[in-house]
Amino acid sequence: MAGAAAAVLPMTVSNAAAACAAAYDSNAVYTGGMQVSYQSHNWTAKWWTQHETPSTGGSGVWQDDGTCGDGSGGGNSGGGNSGGGNSGGGACDYPAWAAGTYYPAGAVVRYTDGNYYRAEHENPGYDPVISTWYWEPFSCDGGGSTTPPPSGGGGDSSGFPVSEAQFNQMFPNRIAFYSYAGLIDAIGKFPAFTTTGSETVRKQEAAAFLANINHESGGLVYVEELNQANWPLYCDQSQPYGCPAGQSAYHGRGPIQLSWNFNYKAAGDALGIDLLNNPDRVKNEASVAYQTAVWYWMTQRGPGTMTPHDAMVNGRGFGETIRSINGSLECNGGNPAQVQSRVDAYNRFTSILGVAPGGNLSC
Repeated sequence: MAGAAAAVLPMTVSNAAAACAAAYDSNAVYTGGMQVSYQSHNWTAKWWTQHETPSTGGSGVWQDDGTCGDGSGGGNSGGGNSGGGNSGGGACDYPAWAAGTYYPAGAVVRYTDGNYYRAEHENPGYDPVISTWYWEPFSCDGGGSTTPPPSGGGGDSSGFPVSEAQFNQMFPNRIAFYSYAGLIDAIGKFPAFTTTGSETVRKQEAAAFLANINHESGGLVYVEELNQANWPLYCDQSQPYGCPAGQSAYHGRGPIQLSWNFNYKAAGDALGIDLLNNPDRVKNEASVAYQTAVWYWMTQRGPGTMTPHDAMVNGRGFGETIRSINGSLECNGGNPAQVQSRVDAYNRFTSILGVAPGGNLSC
């Protein structure tokens, strides 16, 4: 996919404005190398994306190919609906904020007051002047090509041994919610995650974690458990705090499908957020969703005898991570097909990372 994006680059670099590509459609799916026009610029998608408006911020999926057409802001770029003169004489060309639209960390929007705001944390369209934890004022003084500072770092600076290109290769069908930036933001809260041991061990742990969340979320496609008939089962009323968000509120959410009221309580306490009363934060905020998955990986042994992190750094192998997540439901002959699905993903991901998978792959 990275090669596809690179292949179109010579077409877009020009000293003169190029012809505008087809207008961006917010409901369309774009894959690496596809080109659109938006606000008098052509843009090329670097990988799969949907519902992310072209900009130089956000998840970084869009490459700005420069101005197209006559650069006047009209035509199919949507400039006539973008607020016109209140954009500061063309200093910024970021899209208007829209309530209910998902914004990844780093996205820049123009609010109804004509000012610009940058998402400090991913959010489902909270109001920038009310939800100030999620948004910060942003100013730009260029011709709309100002790049906001990245949020959450990147693969190189975080120490995570999986690059964004490799991540996108592993999850070609992922939804925008499960952004690479959200993952990097989350793992920064767990310093030992994928930083323990040799380079081989670190890559094996990363592959093992990603293979398991791949299985749980259908390839980073599902944020919430599909079988709603099971939802009331996840309320353990014997807990002293009960189920304040409702009996059916603690079903699986996020990349590891966090379930049960006691897990929401423990995860929230560990992360410093109230998930017992607000479990939907796991499905509404990408960093929180990823944090619950890494929290479980690093601290919980589940039905196993050790945490998945300990299993990988202590040489117990990938199979032991499956046991810690789903125990006898899959291991010891419980569901061999599910175990094999996880193993297949792990082998595929270690291959992408160029590392041997090691032994003890099954449970």
